[in-house]
Formats: sequence, C-alpha cells, structure tokens
Amino acid sequence: MHPNAERVAKALLDRGATGTIVELPDSAPTAQAAAEQLGCEVGAIANSLVFDADGAPLLVLTSGAHRVDTAKVAALVGAEKVKRASPEFVRDATGQPIGGVAPLGHPEPVRTLVDVWLDRYDQVWAAGGHPHTVFPTTYEELLRITGGTPAEVE
Repeated sequence: MHPNAERVAKALLDRGATGTIVELPDSAPTAQAAAEQLGCEVGAIANSLVFDADGAPLLVLTSGAHRVDTAKVAALVGAEKVKRASPEFVRDATGQPIGGVAPLGHPEPVRTLVDVWLDRYDQVWAAGGHPHTVFPTTYEELLRITGGTPAEVE
C-alpha cells in the first residue's frame, strides 16, 4: 500500500472509523472515475477539494454531483477570497496529491466543510490519500473523523 494510504488507514483506525482502505484497479482522479469503478452513483463520492481561503487551506468535502460555489463558501468561512489551490499548495497542506486527497491523515488539521448533500446516501466513498485508494464511510462519520462543519456548498 502507498505510504499516504497507510497514513490514512492509521488515521481511520485512530479515529474509530468503520471503513478500511480499498485499492482500486485504476486511478480515480475524478468522482466519475471512482463511481464507475465502485458501481455507485457519482453523488455518493465525497470529493476532497482543497481551496486557498485568504492564504489558508480549506478542505471542502462535496458530493461528486456538485460544483463548489466559491463565493458562497467564502461567505460561510468569512474569507475575502476562496480559490482553487495549486497542486503545490494542496500537497503542502495535506501531504497528498490532487486526485487522491483524503479527508484526514494530513500533517496538520485542515479546516473542513462537509456538503450536506452527502447525507442523502447510506454510504459514501472518500479518497484514501492516493489516486488508487478510497474508503467507505457515512456522512455522520465524515463529520466526526474530520471535525468538519456541515455546509451547503453548491
């Protein structure tokens, strides 16, 4: 298993999560690619999107069926500007590459918003720290293990 996925697996265990890391046969850099490999709706994929909120990292866990409204998110977090982070910014904040960013297992805690839309699914899938890894969880568990705030982000 990739070292990033091992860190995420340890973080899941440490936080009492029920899911374990699953290695996919192919890379899943998008919600659609992950949904196709897992045989689930794209909305049940918890995309981990890192934004630059006035220079600070902000992780938005959004349904794969949604696009994040950055103006709405900026208002939610009290930032003047929220923009997509560069690959370097993402790796610095999370220790993980774009396309595989997990909601946990980062060097330092990252402020997190969790899309309320994910609560529509009994099971959601989140990235496991590498583009070939995911893990199953629930909306409530995502909130608990990330310390995230429920939010309407679309």
